[in-house]
Amino acid sequence: MLGSVQHYHADVTSGTSSTSGNGRIDPARTLALLWRAGQEPVRPARGPRQGLTVDRIVRTAITVADAEGLAALSMRKVAEPLGVSAMSLYTYVPGRAELVNCMLDEVLGEAPSLEAADGWRQALERYARGSMDIARRHPWVPPLVSSRMLMGPNETALWNGVLGALSGVGLPEREMLAVVHLLNGYVRGAAQQSADAEHDARRSGLSYDEWYEQTAPLLEERISADRYPALTRVWQSGIFEEPGEGLGPDRGFEFGLQRILDGIEQRIEGRSAG
Repeated sequence: MLGSVQHYHADVTSGTSSTSGNGRIDPARTLALLWRAGQEPVRPARGPRQGLTVDRIVRTAITVADAEGLAALSMRKVAEPLGVSAMSLYTYVPGRAELVNCMLDEVLGEAPSLEAADGWRQALERYARGSMDIARRHPWVPPLVSSRMLMGPNETALWNGVLGALSGVGLPEREMLAVVHLLNGYVRGAAQQSADAEHDARRSGLSYDEWYEQTAPLLEERISADRYPALTRVWQSGIFEEPGEGLGPDRGFEFGLQRILDGIEQRIEGRSAG
């Protein structure tokens, strides 16, 4: 799942971003951190900071965000498992905003390679499924996709891979970019549904199937064929009780993905015929 290239360029070229001191990040400083330009700060020979690096801080922050959510992330919470003070982290990372940017790029490095894909369709399938897998492992990622995050090496490589898969199929550059944004939007919506379902399960103590078993008999008493004929037909077909169907978490993701790809294929064929 990728952020917006358009937003990225808007931040860097408009000059609206300044230093983190007024709540915004410094693009030049953040990009240097993302791409690990320059040398790591000199580490002491002894003490808890001896093994401290940007990579280790970022990985620890990801662990915290995975467990507690991005809203709970703070420099203090990252410092605790590292055995250092929060102030020690600022030697390596300017602030929380820059840290989150590095976290996003780090997890995007988990995306599968598209190089061995057999054609554009298989490549986009791998991209979408990989993005969904990342969102499941790191539920804090989807809300960041539409935010103005700067691109690090992993996100840059991912953009290059997915756009490369669409190169030569006959779509103009604007439509190539639109295809990626379309997939991102679909994955983000599906990921949010999945995250909501996980939240409901934790809050209620019931899985979706357990909740369905409790509520279905009560709903059946109120759904009559004369008043809700279409819903009754689908309900009585038993589809909501079948694994991989119905309304449960992640159900229907593959169906929706294939229909999107069908539409893209029609567009490509139409361009070729024209």
